[in-house]
Amino acid sequence: MTSPRRTTRARRALIAGGLVLAGALSLLAPPTPADARATGPGTDTAARTAAYRETAAYLETIRQDPGRSRELREFFLRLPKGGDLHHHLGGAVTTESLIRFAAEDGLCVDTRTLTAVRPPCGPATRPAADARTDPAFRTALIRAWSMQDFPPDRLGHDHFFATFARFGEVIRHHGGRQLAEVADSVVRQHQLYLETMVTPVPDLAVELATEAGWDADLARLHGKLLAGGRLERLVDAARAEADAADAEFRALSRCGGEQPAPGCRLLVRKIAHAHRNNPPEVVFTQLALGMRLAERDPRFVAVNLVEPEDGAVALRDYRLHMRMVRYLRGLYPAAHVTLHAGELWPGLVKPEHLTFHITEAVRTARAERVGHGVDLVHEDDRQRLLRRMARREVAVEVPFTSNAQILGVRGGDHPFTTYRAHGVPVVLATDDPGVSRTDISHEYQYAATAYGLGYGELKDLARASLEYAFLPGRSLWRGNPTARGYQPVDACAGTAAPGRQAPPGPACRKLLAGSPKAAVQWRLEAAFAAFERRFAAP
Repeated sequence: MTSPRRTTRARRALIAGGLVLAGALSLLAPPTPADARATGPGTDTAARTAAYRETAAYLETIRQDPGRSRELREFFLRLPKGGDLHHHLGGAVTTESLIRFAAEDGLCVDTRTLTAVRPPCGPATRPAADARTDPAFRTALIRAWSMQDFPPDRLGHDHFFATFARFGEVIRHHGGRQLAEVADSVVRQHQLYLETMVTPVPDLAVELATEAGWDADLARLHGKLLAGGRLERLVDAARAEADAADAEFRALSRCGGEQPAPGCRLLVRKIAHAHRNNPPEVVFTQLALGMRLAERDPRFVAVNLVEPEDGAVALRDYRLHMRMVRYLRGLYPAAHVTLHAGELWPGLVKPEHLTFHITEAVRTARAERVGHGVDLVHEDDRQRLLRRMARREVAVEVPFTSNAQILGVRGGDHPFTTYRAHGVPVVLATDDPGVSRTDISHEYQYAATAYGLGYGELKDLARASLEYAFLPGRSLWRGNPTARGYQPVDACAGTAAPGRQAPPGPACRKLLAGSPKAAVQWRLEAAFAAFERRFAAP
């Protein structure tokens, strides 16, 4: 059966195709060979160029020498890394930028809780702008709004999630300003694509949900949202909000000017949040809004459920939320679904809550990707779950740093190797890099050092981040590349074959012109070719 993520939707492809084609064709270059090490599913055993082999050898040399840590960091900074598919926009902005935004907007800070609040600054508050001249105040804000200096031997779950309430007022507005900061960083990390999570028109969504009220009959509840065109007006408001954010981003980044910021080159899509610890009518309304947006606006591609999975309401309503997603998928089939699931560990919840969350996300909600998936070992019948995920190519979004900070799970306790051994696609991600004080280069370096991955395996992780992205159009790769290796489709087999140094032929050009996904995948292959040439012997 064809995987849902491979379903071609001609209308959406035509809308979105023009957004990436110019950039893709400007970077056309012969792709390079795939994986250096035939160590299991997903690796490519085809012939490899000398530049590829020398790049792989260089990585092995520098990572075995503790005195070359700076070179190792530089290698991973420059390594092409595809896309980031698990990324919260508000949590991605650096804490220093958040403090600057708060000062620019004239916000105040509650000195007891270090929470940003609206002006005027009354008793027990002080202007956020004071952080410009008071180093102690600035340091206190950085620690309160991020994981900076948090003791590594302590579980950071509560502090991590508390940061969002503290700087929440800072990120309520100016989505374009946030993206301008984040996009430049993403591009400098040598990534080509970003799917970032946002909450469209949150106040209006809550207002509509409150008017509708809760109804256990989901069809009747959906009818209430539609009545009188109310949901469509909410969608229009969300699109207008996105228009304003895009305009702000382009202005701040000077896109279209003579000296555009690096972020102007980034291909961005948005995933709409639903907040799982809200009342059920609010969760349903936010999910319906996100799915309808994904059908009407190509900037939005999917929905997700966010907030702590171990929250009281989230635990109580987990199966209900999965049924909501399943019901709405039948109404909005063009919308993709990725779900935070299994972001749990013993000690956070009762044992029975560890046994079904990933399974329900995959089986009931039919999620196309799963975020975190950390508590796999505790799932009932996990072998069956792994087989289902491998068969349906349900990718797991893995942010190592946040898993370690929030859950205390790292190294051999993490199911990263288990997923890979069973042929389940895995993509590396950052989650909330601003809060975590990390970047995608660190996540790749951690994967290489903690699990002994070679250059080829890292290269396939980067390819997977585009293969399982929610971009329309055909893939550059045939079949199930996680199981069979990254082999080009017939249209590009003569020009995208490993080791070939030829421009794309007519059939391949046609594919790239009509498929945003294939176009950005080709750009990644060109980036790998340029990266490997740096290490080729004269």
